[in-house]
Amino acid sequence: MNAFADILEAIAHAPIEKRAMTNHGVLNEAYAYAKPSSFARGMRIDIGDVVILLISGTASIDENGVSVHIGDFAAQLRRTFDNITGLLNAEGATWHDIVRTSCYLRDIDRDYDVFNLERTRFFQEQGLDPLPASTGIQAHLCRPELLIEIEAIAMFRKAKKEESKG
Repeated sequence: MNAFADILEAIAHAPIEKRAMTNHGVLNEAYAYAKPSSFARGMRIDIGDVVILLISGTASIDENGVSVHIGDFAAQLRRTFDNITGLLNAEGATWHDIVRTSCYLRDIDRDYDVFNLERTRFFQEQGLDPLPASTGIQAHLCRPELLIEIEAIAMFRKAKKEESKG
């Protein structure tokens, strides 16, 4: 049997475990907002030896739930990357485990060039190869002062992560 068939076989018969992700060092919980919102910062799904992290839309929010870097697109993007990094770290993952991002820009015409430049720089700093699949979308965001929000999906094998620790 080849490796892909082994993965499919494991997934087909493995129990599916899920739990919410968080990292209070970088982000508070959405339900703690003045106007509570009902979502988790992310969801961890374990299927046998495969872990999938579904990271909710994440923006330039601090550990107290306050929007930061108002009016500065590049700084908001960097804080968003830092928040996602913190969520990944909480689950033993890194940007190398990211397979997909969905990037929501308030004004894609105005901000896309800066977005692409900063994203490229950040991905180069992380040493990502291959790059994750990604989509850029213009959208109204949940707070009027936010200029960028990013969702991410990461995947890795538990055994691989445990071996790298030892």
